[in-house]
Amino acid sequence: MDIPKIVSEFNYKAVRSSGAGGQNVNKVSSKVVLSFALDKSEALDDIEKALLISNLSSRLTNDNILILNCDEDRSQLKNKEIVTKRFLQIIKNGLLVPKERKATRIPKSAIRKRITAKKITSKLKISRKRPDLD
Repeated sequence: MDIPKIVSEFNYKAVRSSGAGGQNVNKVSSKVVLSFALDKSEALDDIEKALLISNLSSRLTNDNILILNCDEDRSQLKNKEIVTKRFLQIIKNGLLVPKERKATRIPKSAIRKRITAKKITSKLKISRKRPDLD
């Protein structure tokens, strides 16, 4: 994964933020929308693309485009930095391959201990019963 090459493939777009903010919100385009086309990326190889498409399938559009928004700050520049950091973190997490799980055996001593405990509780419950008078 070549980070500078990926960053050069970003498509930023400044949009007016929604919600409360007074008169300033009507004039200033401080919200930043980042879009990144996974299929058209030259910075990622085919294996990384397939891994990202499978891991980030819920976040991608039908055209395999990842879109992120940021309107946390009033400054467009800070929003751009925030959305870039967020994107790189998402990509980093998407490229992680989980370790294969090794099946472990239950120790014989644990099985023995469980069965003896069951026998003890069984005897205890049997001793609580009323005796048969027949």
